[in-house]
Amino acid sequence: MTPPYENLVIYYFEGTVRPEPDIAADPRFLGLWEESGTSFVFFSHPVPDLADRMTTGNPQAQFKDVYQMTWEQWHGDALKPFDVGDFCVFPPWDVPEDMTGRRPVMMDPGVVFGTGQHPTTHACLDLIHQVCTSGSIHTVLDIGTGTGLLALGAAAMGCARILACDFNLLAVRTARKNIVLNGWEDRILAFQARGETLLDLPCDLLVANIHYDIMRQLMDRPAFEKKPRVILSGLLRTEARTVAAALAHKQMDILEHRCPDGIWHTFLARPRIARPTWGWARHRADRPEHGPEHPTRSTSHLSKE
Repeated sequence: MTPPYENLVIYYFEGTVRPEPDIAADPRFLGLWEESGTSFVFFSHPVPDLADRMTTGNPQAQFKDVYQMTWEQWHGDALKPFDVGDFCVFPPWDVPEDMTGRRPVMMDPGVVFGTGQHPTTHACLDLIHQVCTSGSIHTVLDIGTGTGLLALGAAAMGCARILACDFNLLAVRTARKNIVLNGWEDRILAFQARGETLLDLPCDLLVANIHYDIMRQLMDRPAFEKKPRVILSGLLRTEARTVAAALAHKQMDILEHRCPDGIWHTFLARPRIARPTWGWARHRADRPEHGPEHPTRSTSHLSKE
């Protein structure tokens, strides 16, 4: 089986566009990506009059350019099976023959950028595996799900209820496609939403591999520091230092800090567990005069980076 996206034709518009029904029904149409006031319309083959048709139906938008490239050029690499721990991630057109001892995860990224090979994705998958192996994780909230890969990883670990959200509608549609490919419709719900509006939803594990600006908004919500476990990723060094300091301020302990490539940082954290006072108030008279008055509180080495 070969990838269904050998070539891409990408029409770039300044402004928001909405394809007319006949354009959306065109078999060459692959999807619409909207971000920061720009729109990218993906087709598998050129459509000569597309720019005129789109601007006629969307007069507020301005056609800027058209790009042609291979699917691999768009993603930066070919999508081949790869392992992260005992996860085996593979596209539907390249299924490994032997899955013995591995947890299969099928993923077709479509035209949503990312093949799962980024260091932050690997770190998040590995930490999801670690957290799910060491404790009871039943519910997961995946913010900025993209292709849905991290939500799929949680499902592969046996998590029963996973909410996967993204503000980008094309990402949500891609994630839904991958959910169906794996047969996990009963475990994962993918939907369009702003992640910062969902923090009040209860979950055992919060996963956010997202832009730093959005992460700051998440961490400002009071419900954030009540999550039993959080995985935060997509951070460069200066951003990671700021996040580590914010976690300490919120009385959250960093359990793991991953940065295998020296560039991208990932944290696993949880609310700080209150240290016992050992009956300090009752037995103060029994303590030596030179002894400490308060238990020593641990501090994360990350705050000293």
